[in-house]
Amino acid sequence: MNKSKGPQFIRFFNPIIEVLKDLGGSGTASEVIDRVIEKMKIPESEQEKTLKGGQSRVRNQIQWARFYLVQAGLIDSSKRGVWSLTDKGLSTETSDTDFDVLGTFKTIHKLFEKPKKIKDQIRMIEGEVEEEEIEPPDHRTNLLNLIKSLPPNGFERLSQRLLRESGFQKVGVTGKTGDGGIDGVGILQVNPFVSFNVLFQCKRYQGAVTPSQIRDFRGAMMGRADKGIIITTGTFTLEAKKEARRDGAPPIELVDGDSLVQMFEQLQLGLIPRTTFDVDEKFFDDFKK
Repeated sequence: MNKSKGPQFIRFFNPIIEVLKDLGGSGTASEVIDRVIEKMKIPESEQEKTLKGGQSRVRNQIQWARFYLVQAGLIDSSKRGVWSLTDKGLSTETSDTDFDVLGTFKTIHKLFEKPKKIKDQIRMIEGEVEEEEIEPPDHRTNLLNLIKSLPPNGFERLSQRLLRESGFQKVGVTGKTGDGGIDGVGILQVNPFVSFNVLFQCKRYQGAVTPSQIRDFRGAMMGRADKGIIITTGTFTLEAKKEARRDGAPPIELVDGDSLVQMFEQLQLGLIPRTTFDVDEKFFDDFKK
């Protein structure tokens, strides 16, 4: 990529806006990201690439694009995991040459009070662009890194505890090798009359789980359980997600690194909650005039 054309993530500006319009103006982060990847036909080989910290490279780029679109006033800055178009975003025609993708990037880039911080994260190297994580390390990053550092049996036992805290009963870790990738079993008691036998698999690594791994796990659970769960500290490719919900095949629930962290937050498991505040300097801009 030529340096003058800007960073790679700006290619996602238009697709994000178009996907949000297709969804009626808003969508969850994971839903929008998956649809953008599908819309742009991002190959699975690219979906599997990660940054040094283990984060999906393409998903990180989409997050960067969303960050700039928020600064441009095209997307709402909600922090509840929902991306929504503003009135400005809804009225933006991506097919219109008046929407200057590169110009939008350059305009927003100049607004940062500390551009060096952004330059440190977006490094131009002989015309190539390498995006780092969109946010500095926080409790989520630290928690996920800590989980990744656990030994395999430690991650299995941690998953066992997580399932127990989530309402599963008789959760056990098999601890067997050559068991078709089955790491544990449990029972999900929906009500006194309905329950499901569940098998789970733990994948403690940084990469992306592929469709073939979903199929292998499904083959191992056939005839042994009603439902399967794959828990990973990494991600799932779009094709893997489709395979997990394929018609005519037993569905498999997928828990990626982001979902794993959210579950720890909801259960307040391994985390000490606290309240903190940052000053929103933009709020005071109108009062400086």
